[in-house]
Amino acid sequence: MVRNPERRAALVDAGVEVLATEGARGLTFRAVDTAAGVPTGTASNYFANRDDLLHQIDTWLHQRLAPDPDAVAELLARPRDRALVAAFMHNLMGRVQRDRTGFLAMMEMRLEASRRPDLRASLMNSLRGDLDEAIAFHTQSDLPGGPEEITLLYLGMRGLILEHLTMPGLLDGAVPGAMVPDDLVTRLVERILPEG
Repeated sequence: MVRNPERRAALVDAGVEVLATEGARGLTFRAVDTAAGVPTGTASNYFANRDDLLHQIDTWLHQRLAPDPDAVAELLARPRDRALVAAFMHNLMGRVQRDRTGFLAMMEMRLEASRRPDLRASLMNSLRGDLDEAIAFHTQSDLPGGPEEITLLYLGMRGLILEHLTMPGLLDGAVPGAMVPDDLVTRLVERILPEG
């Protein structure tokens, strides 16, 4: 049977939706078919099994959640200072707010990977690649700080994203005078990165 690449992409996107709304336990071929609006049994024609679908979702999420190259180029036209790093982190938080579903699906992937060693190995490889790529980008772009600071910023932003998406309002008032999430993004950058 000839498979349609556009339909495969639609099924993977539907898988992201199901993962974000129903969690990993709700990610079935039937649920994906329903979310994609296709006949029952369609997803089983495109993916060998659930693991195959999860791996396809992992690959797609890394593309879907990546920054827009034009936005990156525009930001890189600015002076290479702490304010630019803050602008990159604000860009990330903006992407989180625009694609809440994608980021929630990635969190579900992490949880599912904690229970499935094969998925854990694959996801850890891709996530570590993301972190290494962020550190390399930071260094090559001559931004302030180094690998330690970028790793700490990565951890701080992941924590902020988790709280902001899963427990909206939890951080309101936690830092006096700080608007959530924007002021917290700025404060994370200011506390972690050197002035220069």
